[in-house]
Amino acid sequence: MLLPADKSLGQNFLIDQNILDKIAYSVRAQKGDTVIEIGPGQGALTRKMLEKGVNVIAVEYDERFIELLNDLNNQGYEGKITVHHADVLKTDLTKLTDKKVPLIGNLPYNIGTEIIFQAIRESDSFSQMLFLLQKEVVERITATVDDKHWGRLGLMCQQYADTAYLFDVPPTAFVPAPKVMSTIVELMLLDKPRFDIEHNKLERVIKTAFIKRRKMLRASLKGTLTQEQIEAADVEPTERPENLELVDFVRLAKQL
Repeated sequence: MLLPADKSLGQNFLIDQNILDKIAYSVRAQKGDTVIEIGPGQGALTRKMLEKGVNVIAVEYDERFIELLNDLNNQGYEGKITVHHADVLKTDLTKLTDKKVPLIGNLPYNIGTEIIFQAIRESDSFSQMLFLLQKEVVERITATVDDKHWGRLGLMCQQYADTAYLFDVPPTAFVPAPKVMSTIVELMLLDKPRFDIEHNKLERVIKTAFIKRRKMLRASLKGTLTQEQIEAADVEPTERPENLELVDFVRLAKQL
């Protein structure tokens, strides 16, 4: 029996078995491998992974589900699941395993982007990220230059991964049904960042520029980079952030 979703935690439980099977199939883990699952809730996807022979390290904030998840050890999966009762945003995921593993989850709508920004900062620990998110967020992750969704999220994700829009998940697949379409996105982590640049510098320039995305760079980066520094990066100060590619922001960040 499903426990009621907690709106304050952005919970929507995925119950469509066919879609759960598709997600489990998309996780790049074989029998005996390990995955980290964020927000497993009542364990629908967790069970699919265990059935696949994959070990699960679960990070769950909602205390109501901890006993339920731990009980999977008594249902034929003894030693195959480890449950951490924790806030993922306050958890160092890199300390949960010494292996490079897939990071998966039906992310809470209210903190999904925060989780992604944290995860890419720790990207050395993951081989793949497979997330269920609002379609609009996935469009931002997979956007390209000149796309209306192009911005900080897509740029930072694409510094560390090849991104792929996999498939949509309709509201009817959830309880309660969300008001928006959801989508599965895959981030295949690169062996090393796409460009050699300090993470904090790149994020600072991108974040600052997109606060005023319609402004010219000389205005949006005022106080961060001078017009001379922008020109030294081989970027026109009259360009707008939304028209720049990742490599342009890398050159700008190197001026810091």
